Amino acid sequence: MILPAQTIRKLKPVTPFCERTKHNGMTYGLGPAGYDVRIAEPTIIVSGAFVLASTVERFDMPSDVIGQVCDKSTWARRGLAVQNTIIEPGWRGYLTLELTFTGKESIEALKRREYLYIEAGDPIAQVIFSRLEEPTESPYSGKYQDQQNGPQLALFDKE
Repeated sequence: MILPAQTIRKLKPVTPFCERTKHNGMTYGLGPAGYDVRIAEPTIIVSGAFVLASTVERFDMPSDVIGQVCDKSTWARRGLAVQNTIIEPGWRGYLTLELTFTGKESIEALKRREYLYIEAGDPIAQVIFSRLEEPTESPYSGKYQDQQNGPQLALFDKE
């Protein structure tokens, strides 16, 4: 079951927690059935490129809630995709976002090196929260637990 605004407000899985707020013509904070997060650092991304970024918000997920990171419509309409990742029950930390800009695909556009500039604090993605049937018996305790702010590279387990 997807959680509505009033349940997200009670849980406050995000810090700082904001009610719906406008910034640069877009909204962030609590929505009707999700929470829109902001990008922490200014980011320039050229057409065809992939970059990592992080959120202003820190998450502390309850053991009976899972989050899914989704595109924000305004950016998607400009060709920016946020990889749709999962925030596991029990996970804590700042999200690392994986961003891909498809932009315009013409040869002329590529020659001009078209890019998007995203300001620090701009709304960047939406998180949809769903309630588990019951709290998980094994909340997240992996290598990304308590992830620090700033984009974090992929970690691989040693065998």
